[in-house]
Amino acid sequence: MTVKLAIIYYSTYGTNYQMAQIAAEAARAAGAEVRLLRVAETAPKEVVESQEAWKAQAERMSDVPVATPDDMEWANAYLFTAPTRFGAMPSQLRAFLDTLGGLWAKGALSNKAVTAMTSTQNVNGGQESTILSLYTTFMHWGVVIVPPGYTDTSIVESGGNPYGYSHLTGEFTDANKAAIAHQAKRLVEFAAKISG
Repeated sequence: MTVKLAIIYYSTYGTNYQMAQIAAEAARAAGAEVRLLRVAETAPKEVVESQEAWKAQAERMSDVPVATPDDMEWANAYLFTAPTRFGAMPSQLRAFLDTLGGLWAKGALSNKAVTAMTSTQNVNGGQESTILSLYTTFMHWGVVIVPPGYTDTSIVESGGNPYGYSHLTGEFTDANKAAIAHQAKRLVEFAAKISG
């Protein structure tokens, strides 16, 4: 069975957008059919437009489709990436997840593979708590969580987060890209096993 992967991200200034793109490229190389999707912006337009970097990033991503419950039902694997907001996921992603109650109630989210990534501006900014808060939601769905663990040297070389890749704001090194790619490929591998 083909792995149908929904890569769903929220990105204010572009970091998680780049992470999603790196993951999508790796997942396609691993044989997955990929939908790259963003969650809808819920911040008021005037707030977004009052910050040049935020406004510019919103314009750069304007051609990326907005994730819907239909995408969630279509996929048999999920990769989520979003920045940390006070040690948890941003409200935009939470708002999207909160639309999925109907799918959850009929079991349409269960028995699929999922993984998560995040970014922060500093080392102690809440990377692990953000990923774990996502995993708590996913456990309610009945999905199979596929963390990277320490299953590849790129995990250690990029900072060593076994829960899911976490990026410090800034340029992506080859080690960073390798860790993201490894996590995406590992997800595709496990999705293929449990979907077949």
